[in-house]
Amino acid sequence: MILRFGILCFPGVQQLDLTGPYEVFASARDAEVHLVWKDLAPIRSATGLVLQPDTRLADAPDFDVLCVPGGSGVNALMTDGEVLAFVRDKASKARFVTSVCTGSLVLGQAGLLSGRRATTHWNAHDFLPRLGAIPVRERVVRDGPIITAGGVTSGIDFGLAVIAELLGREEAETIQLSLEYAPAPPFGAGLPETASPAVLAQARARMAASRQERETLLA
Repeated sequence: MILRFGILCFPGVQQLDLTGPYEVFASARDAEVHLVWKDLAPIRSATGLVLQPDTRLADAPDFDVLCVPGGSGVNALMTDGEVLAFVRDKASKARFVTSVCTGSLVLGQAGLLSGRRATTHWNAHDFLPRLGAIPVRERVVRDGPIITAGGVTSGIDFGLAVIAELLGREEAETIQLSLEYAPAPPFGAGLPETASPAVLAQARARMAASRQERETLLA
């Protein structure tokens, strides 16, 4: 049986939010992964990498797993009626509805997180209650058919967790080993709680413009 994964691929997507789970999903047996957008023109990610959608929103099949990555481009999606309608429609037919990083804000804006436990990037965590979600500070959070992941790199952990749900732990571990996913970061600054005050301040400053835009959208 073919498993169909649909990942939203939009201008300003954080490429690792997309490519992390993509690599995991595409490595699974009998998997079919679609990068979905309004048209098939190449799009530029938030950090400049050019990505190629392969399926139009209008032509997309129903998916076993729908995934919405995050990135600065999420802000535009939150007021895009066509995209929000697409997410609601495909979510109603998917086995799992998922997000990575700030992609959860799109799920929330589409009304899919009401009363659900969810997570997102640490710099957007306080937005979740405004979208009806119950915020949880974990790397991967499942609440029924909704699976949300924290910031950026957590997309790999999330992808493996999804594969384990669909195909079992052995398949997920086989993919993990094939990818040599055994993280050992050289620094302990991966969370606000472990970063120095100076590093935290610099990170917040770099994300301030996008955060302010979200503040305005959700005011």
